[in-house]
Order: sequence, then structure tokens, then C-alpha cells
Amino acid sequence: MLSRVTSCALIGLDGALVEVEVDIASGLPGLTIVGLPDTAVKESSERVRAAIRNSGFQWPTRRITVNLAPADLRKEGPAYDLPIAVGILIATEQVWADAVEDALVVGELSLDGSVRHVNGILPMAALARQQGMNRMFVPAVDALEAALVGDIKVIPVESLPQLAAHLQGLRRIEPYESQVDPVSDEPPPYAADMADIKGQEHVKRALEIAAAGGHNVLMTGSPGSGKTLLARSMPSILPRMTTEEALEVTKIYSVAGLLPPDQPLIRHRPFRAPHHTISQAGLVGGGHWPRPGEISLAHRGVLFLDELPEFGQRVLEVLRQPLEDRVVTIARSTGTLSFPANFILVAAMNPCPCGWYGDPEHECTCSLSEIRRYQKRISGPLLDRIDIHVDVPRVPFEKLSDDRRGEPSAVIRERVEAARERQRQRFAASSEGADHQTNSRCNADMGPAEIRKYCQVDEAGRRLLGSAMRQLHMSARAYHRILKLARTIADLAGSERIEVTHIAEAIQYRPRRQV
Repeated sequence: MLSRVTSCALIGLDGALVEVEVDIASGLPGLTIVGLPDTAVKESSERVRAAIRNSGFQWPTRRITVNLAPADLRKEGPAYDLPIAVGILIATEQVWADAVEDALVVGELSLDGSVRHVNGILPMAALARQQGMNRMFVPAVDALEAALVGDIKVIPVESLPQLAAHLQGLRRIEPYESQVDPVSDEPPPYAADMADIKGQEHVKRALEIAAAGGHNVLMTGSPGSGKTLLARSMPSILPRMTTEEALEVTKIYSVAGLLPPDQPLIRHRPFRAPHHTISQAGLVGGGHWPRPGEISLAHRGVLFLDELPEFGQRVLEVLRQPLEDRVVTIARSTGTLSFPANFILVAAMNPCPCGWYGDPEHECTCSLSEIRRYQKRISGPLLDRIDIHVDVPRVPFEKLSDDRRGEPSAVIRERVEAARERQRQRFAASSEGADHQTNSRCNADMGPAEIRKYCQVDEAGRRLLGSAMRQLHMSARAYHRILKLARTIADLAGSERIEVTHIAEAIQYRPRRQV
């Protein structure tokens, strides 16, 4: 007897249909799984056997062959337990074959027959809807996540006997009705607020510009000057995520297995702060079958690298391509995958190994050669990709002891959202009637053609840019980044034109020569 059940595999952040074929024939009893399964899939034979027996069904004492088609697509994870078990029950005529037509089945089985959580439910549900399927059988704990996709019936399954009763028409499982509102005006709980930071007004201004245009920031200052607190306040001034952005981020966390069970939709922008001992694979993603790294987990949010020179030099250099392309491509012998990596890099560092170089109240104990070696741990090409370089001095006692609060993050966020809205309208108008649709969402994403169109300057601005390029020895990349930064400053000011004052402020954020 032959049966077929449709399931799903994950390839990066996307799903791929997998047909689970079960054949029961005469011969020595046993279960063989073919179709390029990994160890977790091969071990499903024991889980499925125990689950079927402990659920009150008959285990066939014949030779069982399970084929996961297409055979050239690698299958991994325990998500095939439930479709294999259903296929065996259909092949042995313990449930009806037509009960799973036009349905996607995924789930891990416990030995007692209960159905457990699996990763990547959201991209699987998106694939089921794309393929025109009517239903999707998922673990009950994952029903809320699957229902985010919409336009498909989500059947929450708690156990194998419950699913079998539903397929036999004995006890119907009602489709899950999602109560999640993808758009919420409730402000998220932030780790820090700009109002709680004393002084550092020029740094707050730099972070506001970075948030408004999606620019990268490097803060340099002595220990205890507030660099980490300023970085952790960055999410509080970023615009709230749209529904589309929330689904993008949720998809990444679902595949990575980091989606909280009580939070099916991530509404708040991610803030990732990996330790400087992180490996290349941990930062950009990787593994035998690549998984998203920290830069993808920071998609649409903030990646904070504290003590930047302490990171391995090879680890930092892999950031070059994601900072330019907003995507990371990982090539392995098993295939090539791309993960989104559109994040704002916020980095912090001390000026020297002891941390007190340039501090007016502490004497630096480092030699000039030590300071040079320390600062050269960050390569010139990487520094060139950071738009805003700002010094963070120590805060004087008078400001620290002042009980007055500064400007709250909510007020700053309103200005940032207004600037982002100007950019959105500008790029939307550019796409209408154009030969190709722009992928830019903020000024930092602009390409050469968009820079030429939207970052035009007058004669006085050109003279100032020319003088800055000669004196600061700037590259062509730095020239374009100054124009994008000036465009963001103009958007914050509500100006359609880039004025000389906007260019001057953008130039002051470029790095000076190292020691």
C-alpha cells in the first residue's frame, strides 16, 4: 500500500514542498527513510514507532519504506515525524487517504504521541498559501505563528490520536482563529531612554541622524563616558516597524528557533549585542547547513559592537559586504544561501588600550606605537563604511548632578519618523513611472543613481565638498556617504534642498587621521 503526505523543508528563510511517500510491502519488518535525511530525520523512525503504538494504533509488521521527495534536497530536523506517522496510518488504512489532500503537515512527535514545536512555521505557512493549499496541520503551540500568514486554515494538532480522529471524521478540530493585531500603537518597553542620559547632546544628535537615515555610527571615548548607554537607547528613537518589516524579522527568528512562544509576531526592532569573542559563523551565519547569524538577527534593527577593536580582525572584515549590500551570502558545499542583513551598525571603542588617551583628567599610559596598533585593528575599508564618527567625552559633575531630564526618546522619535516619511514618499514617487522599482527605504540604502537624483548641491556646496575631499583625503565611497548623510540632515530640517550647512555638518562626522 502506498500513501502520500505533503510536508515542507526549509532552505535558508524559504520553504520548499516535500512529498512524504510511504510504501508498505512484504519482507522483514523495519523502517527505512531515504531522500537525503539528516540524523534527526533518521531518528524519527523510533519516535514514530513509539508514538503510533502508544496512541493505540497498530504498527505494521512489514517492511516500511519512506521516501522524502525530491531526493536531492537535504532534509533536516524533526518536522517530518507527524507526516511520516500520518502516511503510515493511511498506508495501513487506519485513517482515510483523502483526508490530507490539499494540506501541509508538519510536527515533531513525542513518544506518547503528543505533537511538539518545530522551527520555521512562518515560512512554511507562507509557502502553503503560495502553493494554493487550503489547510495546514501544525503543532498547537505553533498555531498562533502560522495564523499570521492568513488566507489558509490552520489546524492546531495536540496529539496524533486527536489528528487521527479528525481525519476519520470522529472529532473535528476547529481551525485556529488568530487574535493577534499585527499593527499596535502600544509603545514597546525600551532598555533606556534618551531623557535619562546626562549631557552628550552632540552624540544624541548624531544618533538621531543615524536613526533618521539608517546610517552606521562609531562612538569613541574614554571608559564610563556613556557609550554603551547611548547605544542601548538607540532602539527607543527608531521608527516603529511596519507590518511588512515585522513579518520579515519574525521569519528570521522563526527559522533560527528564537521566536518566544508567547510572542508570535516581533513588533519591536531587534537590538543585538554579541560579545567580542564571537566567531565569523556566529556573526554572519553559517554551519554545515547555514543558519542566520547576528547580523541577520539584527535585520531592521541595531547591531551593537562594544569594544570594537577587541573583535577578531577577520570577524570584523566579514562585515564589509553586508554593510554595502544589506544582504549576506553564505556558500557551502551543500548550497549557497542569502540572508537579509539590513541593520544599523552602532559600534563603540576606547581611544587606546588603557582607554584614557585624550582624556583631560586621566593620564594615558600607552605609548604612541601601542595606540597606533590598537586603532589599526579596525581597517580603513571598514571605517570608510561607517557614516558617522563621533567622540564621546566624559560628562562633567555639573551635568551628572542635574536633576532635570533631557529630551525624551518619544520626542526624538517623532522627528525621526517624520524624516523617514519624507524619504518614503520620495522613493515611492521615484518608483512610479520608472523602469525599475527602487529598493531603498531610507537614505542609507540609496545607490549611485538615486544619489545623483536626490543629493544635488549648489556651487557653494560643491566647493565645500571639494575642499573637504582634498584636506581629509576622502575616497569616492566617503564622498557618496557624505551626500547621503547631508540628505538625511536636510530631511530632519524639513528642507527639500541640501544646503551648505547640511553638508558642513555631514563632513564633521567623517573620521580624522589616526595617531
